[in-house]
Amino acid sequence: MSKIKNIGVFTSGGDSPGMNAAIRAVVRTGLYYDLKVTGIMRGYDGMIGGDFVPMERKSVANIIQRGGTILKTARSDEFRTKEGRKKAFEQISKLNIDALVAIGGDGTFTGANYFIDEFNIPVMGLPGTIDNDLVGTDFTIGYDTAINTVVTAVDKIRDTAESHDRLFIVEVMGRDSGLIALRTGIGVGAEFILIPETRTDLKALLDRLGKGRKSKSSKIILVAEGDDAGGAFEIANAVKSKYPTIDTRVSILGHIQRGGPPSCMDRVLASRLGVAAVEALMEGRKGEMVGVVNQKIHYTPFGNAIKHISEANPDLLKIVEILSL
Repeated sequence: MSKIKNIGVFTSGGDSPGMNAAIRAVVRTGLYYDLKVTGIMRGYDGMIGGDFVPMERKSVANIIQRGGTILKTARSDEFRTKEGRKKAFEQISKLNIDALVAIGGDGTFTGANYFIDEFNIPVMGLPGTIDNDLVGTDFTIGYDTAINTVVTAVDKIRDTAESHDRLFIVEVMGRDSGLIALRTGIGVGAEFILIPETRTDLKALLDRLGKGRKSKSSKIILVAEGDDAGGAFEIANAVKSKYPTIDTRVSILGHIQRGGPPSCMDRVLASRLGVAAVEALMEGRKGEMVGVVNQKIHYTPFGNAIKHISEANPDLLKIVEILSL
């Protein structure tokens, strides 16, 4: 018999499409099993401040299609301290919250690990990040929506590139991970894809750009913001310096990638993971991220999940090399 009576749910770190679907799944699963569910506003910061709201079925009605997070999100420097975490534990203890579901990325799970070690409160995590850079799940909540947003945007940019015979350098999110750039680059037929996981040979890129210029009226270069070449503007400056006659433009997609209604894939993924997280807490599990690997629910200890994927998929890199000729 589960000892858990009151589950606290919160979102932390960067928002991602599908977080609301995950909140909805956690709340309704908890209520299905006759548990109390408490929403914690603004992540760890709200936990320290005691910013709580009771969650009922109506609390999560009509949110599955909404981007962002109804519980808001924030980063908390105070929670990084032991004193801050003690305040947070005292606040949740006042409401008899005896388990947590944390929706976020590696920073969220790192904080959860400390919380578990210091106060022995059960915490299960859901991977909510557009970067898809957590170990232990094939896809994170928000990734599918983000890459489809990028594909739609670049398709529109290419229309202008074709019309004016222009080179567009498009920068996407990915400070530490190039998974958004790599997958969307293949999806939009980009001629070059630059990511943090592989070193950028700028001279080779410029040489190849010059050789292929006559055969294509327009080109798209997709670059992750964390690429070692310095980002889209640095690459554009290098291109303009060597090829001043090439009409070169830069487009930074920025936070548009995080917003918008979640895709069907993200809604279903978030729903599956939310249900699994509550059931895992009831089974006595803690300190794990719930993911989906090969279409099956998979549990990964926070300490392993927070390790970034440091190598790009070699199969995708080969596809890029073959198809960009």
